[in-house]
Amino acid sequence: MPIVQSGDARIHWEAQGSGTPVLLIMGHLYSSAMWYPLLPALTRRHRAITFDNRGTGDSDTTRTATIGQFADDALAVLDAAGVQKAHVFGVSMGGGIAAEFAMRYPDRVTSLVLGCTRMKMVVEARPLAAQIMYRLPLGLVRTMLKGRMDPGAYGSAAPADAVAKDMQILIADRFTMTGVRVQGEAIANYTTTPEQVARLTMPTLVLHGDEDRAVDVKYGREFAAAIPGARLTIFPGAGHNFLVAATEASTKAVLDFFDEVDRAALGRTA
Repeated sequence: MPIVQSGDARIHWEAQGSGTPVLLIMGHLYSSAMWYPLLPALTRRHRAITFDNRGTGDSDTTRTATIGQFADDALAVLDAAGVQKAHVFGVSMGGGIAAEFAMRYPDRVTSLVLGCTRMKMVVEARPLAAQIMYRLPLGLVRTMLKGRMDPGAYGSAAPADAVAKDMQILIADRFTMTGVRVQGEAIANYTTTPEQVARLTMPTLVLHGDEDRAVDVKYGREFAAAIPGARLTIFPGAGHNFLVAATEASTKAVLDFFDEVDRAALGRTA
C-alpha cells in the first residue's frame, strides 16, 4: 500500500492506468474509493492518481488541518508518484483543495477541473448540529447517516440502481470522527478572493448539477465566471454527486476536456 509522509500525516495513495496523469481529490467525509464511477473510463486513457484525505480511508487522522495542508498533501502525493505535472480534478471540498493547489503550485497543474464546489470568500461557523454530531461515537454516526440518506439528493435524473449502489458503498467507506470534524473546521475557516482566483491561468472546467442541494449551482456559475477562460458544464437533473447522477455525461465532459488540453500541448511541442 503506497504511503507518503506529508508533514505530520501519512497519506495513502494509489495510481492505476496509463497515459497523461490525473490527480483526483475527493470531498468532505469520503475516501478516494468514491471515485469509482469515473475510474474505469479514466484509467483506459490516463494514469489516475488517487489519495485518501486526512481522516478518511487509510490515511492518518490529525487533530488540526487547513485547506492549505490538504493541498500540500496533494503535492506530496504527486511527488511520490513521480509526476511533475498533472490534470487536477476535485469535487466538493476536494474542488476547494484543487483550486488552492492550483493557486499555490500552478506549475504542477496541466489543467483544472472543479466539481460541485464554490469560491469561498468568508469564514463561516459550522452549524450547531454538525458540531454536536462530530463528537458522537462513530458507530452512532454511521447509523444516523444511513437513516438520513435521501435518494432525492442525487437529483431527479439519477438512476435508481446507481443511487442504491452508491449508498451501499458510502455506508462501508471509512472515516474517523476526529477527521470529519477537522475537515469541517478546515472548510469553515478557509477563504479566498476573486483576485486570487482570477490568477488561475491554466485551462479550467467547472462542473455542477442544477439540482445540487449542498452547493447551489449559482456558486458553480460564480466560480467559473471568476476564472479567466473557464468553461462551465451544468448537468440537468443532477444533485451534488453528479458522478453518480450523470456518470456518462460527466465522464465524457472530463475526458473530452483532458484530451483537448493534451492535444493542444502536443501541438505546442511538435
